[in-house]
Amino acid sequence: YPSEFLIQKITEDNQIPLHLHVSVSLQYVAGLKGNALVEFFHGNIAEVENEELRHLMWSSVLFYKTPSVEVMACVLLSTKAIYFLLDDSFIHADEHQSDFWNKENSDCENSSFHLSCCFVLKLNDLQSVNVGLFDQYFRITGHSADHIVTCLTRDSYNTHTFIQQLMAVLSLLARTPSPEPVDKDFYSEFGSKNTGKMENYELIHSSRVKFIYPNEEEIGDLAFLVSEKMDGLTNLQSLNILLYVLAFQVYHVEGSVQNTSSLQPKTLILTSSDLFLFDEDYISYPLPEFAKEPPKRDKYQLVDGRRIRDLDRVLMGYQTYPQALTFVFDDVQNQDLMQNLTLDHFGE
Repeated sequence: YPSEFLIQKITEDNQIPLHLHVSVSLQYVAGLKGNALVEFFHGNIAEVENEELRHLMWSSVLFYKTPSVEVMACVLLSTKAIYFLLDDSFIHADEHQSDFWNKENSDCENSSFHLSCCFVLKLNDLQSVNVGLFDQYFRITGHSADHIVTCLTRDSYNTHTFIQQLMAVLSLLARTPSPEPVDKDFYSEFGSKNTGKMENYELIHSSRVKFIYPNEEEIGDLAFLVSEKMDGLTNLQSLNILLYVLAFQVYHVEGSVQNTSSLQPKTLILTSSDLFLFDEDYISYPLPEFAKEPPKRDKYQLVDGRRIRDLDRVLMGYQTYPQALTFVFDDVQNQDLMQNLTLDHFGE
């Protein structure tokens, strides 16, 4: 252990996305290649001597306890656990996190010693995995609020690969078999289905971990929400969501040393008539079983919406992936002249 193929694959995957900034400590990890990477895992991260590193992925992550702080992480999947190697700056980003991490200020802050913290989720504690719309992200749920993490891969290939690797590793776990199902009578069977709520597609793995995929109703709910934001001008039947993608909105910060740009996570939704930007809650929905009250904010919050007919031009950057797009709209906003004339002159 490990095979040449696995070492080569992990080395290839050990690349930080160019558009995301990480600390020096994580840059050090990203610089490791081949056997050095495996040795680093066993020497610094692995909790058990005989566990094997199976997959590595760089992804933005969100924690249930701190839903507003998105942080870059190196996600390592072994035969025993999922490890999230995080920036040390994450701990100091929000005062509410001190309870979550139980971390005291160390004397290392001003020295050249760069610290990373590692969040560990044991595979035996894993209960369910919720895959987001169009495989743009997935949420891993353990047995408490401290054990819920969303990986915002923003890439269906990375999501699919990680889920496949996770299923393979879970197959190695020896868990006690589920009890035999009890035969239900007609009334209880009928009653359980009459909840009026459509369940999502569930795949229950042999390790008893649920893999939950979104159903068509989720797209329908999203289309309904979008039509509401359009003031009901569009017939819901004719409204088609053509594209759903997790992206970043670029804000230019002027006056800094270099005119830098900050990236704000946004959900972009394209319909046949409009372009929308939403702030989406990627971690609170669907509600975990132990949640006693609904989240403080809705799953989708509209940030901006523009009509495609007002789109003047699209400017494309020449850099490699991820591609930067600039949408230039006409200044005239919501001036639908014929509709206004009709209401003013011919309405009751």
